[in-house]
Amino acid sequence: MTSITSQENVDFLAALSSSPPSSNIPESANAYDFLVGSWDLDVLHYWAQNVADRGIKAEVHAGWVLEGRAVQDVWIMPRRSDRTPNLDKKFNMYGTTLRVWDASLEAWRITWSNPAADHYEQQIGRKFGHDIIQLGHREGGATTRWSFTEITANSFHWLGEALQPDGKSWRLEGEFRAQRKR
Repeated sequence: MTSITSQENVDFLAALSSSPPSSNIPESANAYDFLVGSWDLDVLHYWAQNVADRGIKAEVHAGWVLEGRAVQDVWIMPRRSDRTPNLDKKFNMYGTTLRVWDASLEAWRITWSNPAADHYEQQIGRKFGHDIIQLGHREGGATTRWSFTEITANSFHWLGEALQPDGKSWRLEGEFRAQRKR
């Protein structure tokens, strides 16, 4: 097996990262520019459990990639500084989201991969007023809705929900409050 050298890793990151967003993305559809940077997260709800009293902290890092045609992030829970061996799979998140602008849909194609917990999703995201709503379906058929709300330059509120069998009500599965680090 060949190991990757530091220079190869630097070359890969340089080829992946980009700035600024592509001119192919209309300003009115540029939903994820706010996310670029590093964030601290308070974990309030996770897998439909109120965990606010546990004081779980997480982090998010995001940037423009693929010549400015996509925003990629890394969500980490618990934070890298708090991670230990043998984390409970249910509360182990070290995943990435790739949000790619699709001009034919006038929306963002979203792929979430969290191999630490075997959790994968695909969604379509759009701006709705001041919020961003991502809708998709899990492998088992459940409809999911992930929302960015209360977006400011230095904070946002994230909600992850699943549509209940009644087809009308949503169950809260995840909730994070974010503060910008840089």
